[in-house]
Amino acid sequence: MTTRTDRQSPTLHASDSHDLIRVHGARVNNLKDVSVEIPKRRLTVFTGVSGSGKSSLVFSTIAAESQRMINETYSTFVQGFMPTLARPEVDVLEGLTTAITVDQQRMGADPRSTVGTATDANAMLRILFSRLGKPHIGPPSAYSFNTASVRASGGITVERGAAKTRTVKATFNRTGGMCTRCEGRGSVSDIDLTQLYDDSKSLAEGAFTIPGWKSDSQWTVQVYAQSGFVDPDKPIRAYTKKELQAFLYGEPVKVKVNGVNLTYEGLIPKIQKSFLSKDKEAMQPHIRAFVERAVTFTTCPECDGTRLSEGARSSKIGRISIADACAMEIRNLAEWVRGLDEPSVAPLLTALQQTLDSFEEIGLGYLSLDRPAGTLSGGEAQRVKMVRHLGSSLTDITYVFDEPTIGLHPHDIQRMNNLLLRLRDKGNTVLVVEHKPETIAIADHIVDLGPGAGSEGGTVCFEGTVEGLRAGDTVTGRHFDDRATLKESVRKPTGALEIRGASAHNLRDVDVDIPLGVLTVVTGVAGSGKSSLVHGSVPAGENVVSVDQSPIKGSRRSNPATYTGLLDPIRKAFAKANGVKPALFSANSEGACPTCNGAGVIFTDLGMMAGTSTTCEDCEGKRFDSSVLEYHLGGRDISEVLAMSVAEAEEFFGAGEARTPAAHRVLGHLADVGLGYLRLGQPLTTLSGGERQRLKLATHMTEKGGVYVLDEPTAGLHLADVRQLLGLLDRLVDSGKSVIVVEHHQAVMAHADWIIDLGPGAGHDGGRIVFEGTPADLVADGSTLTGEHLAAYVDA
Repeated sequence: MTTRTDRQSPTLHASDSHDLIRVHGARVNNLKDVSVEIPKRRLTVFTGVSGSGKSSLVFSTIAAESQRMINETYSTFVQGFMPTLARPEVDVLEGLTTAITVDQQRMGADPRSTVGTATDANAMLRILFSRLGKPHIGPPSAYSFNTASVRASGGITVERGAAKTRTVKATFNRTGGMCTRCEGRGSVSDIDLTQLYDDSKSLAEGAFTIPGWKSDSQWTVQVYAQSGFVDPDKPIRAYTKKELQAFLYGEPVKVKVNGVNLTYEGLIPKIQKSFLSKDKEAMQPHIRAFVERAVTFTTCPECDGTRLSEGARSSKIGRISIADACAMEIRNLAEWVRGLDEPSVAPLLTALQQTLDSFEEIGLGYLSLDRPAGTLSGGEAQRVKMVRHLGSSLTDITYVFDEPTIGLHPHDIQRMNNLLLRLRDKGNTVLVVEHKPETIAIADHIVDLGPGAGSEGGTVCFEGTVEGLRAGDTVTGRHFDDRATLKESVRKPTGALEIRGASAHNLRDVDVDIPLGVLTVVTGVAGSGKSSLVHGSVPAGENVVSVDQSPIKGSRRSNPATYTGLLDPIRKAFAKANGVKPALFSANSEGACPTCNGAGVIFTDLGMMAGTSTTCEDCEGKRFDSSVLEYHLGGRDISEVLAMSVAEAEEFFGAGEARTPAAHRVLGHLADVGLGYLRLGQPLTTLSGGERQRLKLATHMTEKGGVYVLDEPTAGLHLADVRQLLGLLDRLVDSGKSVIVVEHHQAVMAHADWIIDLGPGAGHDGGRIVFEGTPADLVADGSTLTGEHLAAYVDA
């Protein structure tokens, strides 16, 4: 036997020359002919101020084109069932691999969606109980709270051969695990009738107290008054049982009102369709206040909030039902599954064990599978999406992450960094949009965009290593080693907000006094109970303004001017200056271009191919009818005003003929939160996550609240912008407001007047106050995880 000693010469194989993702001439959103080369099988971090174009390059260009090209590999028949994607505006994209996007989009807030249903964990648990549960109640669907039990029987027609038909008796039976009372939601809604009407009055006397329902002219009210089902002149409390049933719960039926055919239905289903089916965030403030006043949600008394039928709850493995399993913390559930020894389901147990261990690995062991998906923070939602990828055998994939450290305590960031490096070391390309120095520091390659935001950004300022970034003269490089210092003196409280016996979620009868008139920061590891304490226990009222991380609702017609209410005083100023109606200056109303209906573009649907949009030729993208553009204010028409940046508009409406104090005030708030570069008419759909959150903050600054509650306002903020945020928080406090901030960023902690630290751990290991005091005291104490990291930060 001979041993072969000759080797092939180390010449480069043709396939090894494709080690770069090449982007040339990218012009998506604010990108200005960007060209970059990104190394494959490396960790590349994209940095830059908020709005500099990071997401446009990574998500809207690279990831979007990868997804579009994958979709094109399917047949046209299959593509007809898939979302249509347009090709990004870019000259050349080479070297793409399959992209998996793990973004911060909140999981669907559908009441039936939970952590378990959003991953594979619930499906595997249902199979497990259908095999091992005693007593046996049926297939996996019998343990699903999304599946109702159905029984049916009757005759079906069977066709055989030419014109030969016969009727066959058939039965259908499906066992589901849905609780029949709450229909798998876990809670039941109860409408307070006293908030809907005054029963001492008749309909003719204006009994309805629902916002917008007026007796004299409202068609909705007239439908009830002239339906014939009730006497409009009789007080509601005097209705007979039959009249009250028809009034509250009547089935939809056509009735004639003043010669017009309209639909009549009971008041309760009418309210449910008109108000309860809409997202509360999208409602006007007075409508939202009415809904919160009139509707209460209570735990379902039949299933005790488990969402499951009695049969599903009665079937157990040992002493544990599927409801008990889903209510456990995932780390405890993993231990229970590990203790099951049943060879017949060994592969299932192994797969379930791996999934549950992945939760613990990414720091989410404190969650439970029955946790509603809509209650997860953006960071938690992103990490839940990571679960399915951690054990994957796929390699040469491009993973795209959007600020994976959001919502993470400094203690947890290292764990996230290790996961990113693990994905890279399996031979994958990892692209991360990030602001945190701790994650930027582990990058193999850095792409820094800027130099500014919006129209002042969209170019590549730096490409290279971390050392090169530190030495470079870019905004990110200059601020990379920024460290906040502890305040020499802190403000004195003017009072206290008392919380007693707080027990929401994992809180353990917490008693705490939150000082008023100062900047208070509530901190602790992820899952320690911060949001439960602040959002679940701080008494809501007219004096409290809460700015959380829920997304802004809006269509492509929505923009900063419409969202903030800025457009109202602008329209009135134009109308007053020209002696016409304000509605003319709305692209969604009378002033809209008739050709494009005020959209500025013409959308063409091409079926299973991506639709196209072309600039409207009549209005040239200005959205308004030509006659409207003849009216001017301060020498500008309405389309020119909407094309202004916030900074330009603030100067324009601050003096001269166009001086409009109401508009100037709103523009001042937008500038205060660092959005001076945004165009007034820029669609909300083009804003980054950080921009949308600061837009919400600017909107709420116009409200007359005494206590501001902010949930991680540094999310999506560049290192350079954090300093501006701290200045804004100081101005709020100095103006007499009390500011409570849930935050992990050490710069905000160091700037606080008072810190409340929860912990010591997450889930059942948290829920307690482990420190109260000034930042200096926390650093000196050094007994908590937060204290250790804050001390290391200020000493660095």
